[in-house]
Amino acid sequence: MNIEELHHYCSLKQGATDCFPFDNRTLVFKVYGKMFALVDVEDCNSINLKCDPDYAIELREQYTAVQPGFHMSHKHWNTIQFNNDVNDLLLKELIDHSYHLVYKGLPKKVRDENPLR
Repeated sequence: MNIEELHHYCSLKQGATDCFPFDNRTLVFKVYGKMFALVDVEDCNSINLKCDPDYAIELREQYTAVQPGFHMSHKHWNTIQFNNDVNDLLLKELIDHSYHLVYKGLPKKVRDENPLR
């Protein structure tokens, strides 16, 4: 998946926004203000995604492309290398997992005001 495809896929999600809060290289995707994905736009060879801790361990054991989150909580975030043993379909599933995990962690008021369609 290239940066354009990744940007398109993440941007289509309900309530998704993107920004560069840290520097001019790290593109951050948020759902209603909370991060669910980070990618370096200049060296687009991996993505950081939030993950259920047990599932994160399972993925790391199964795929060499999945490592503990770079510069993130290793318990809750994974870094997934592109063009390795994680295909685009699985990558989209992991993006969806991250998005839904972050959405579920939003305050109830925000979720009530913005129910997923």
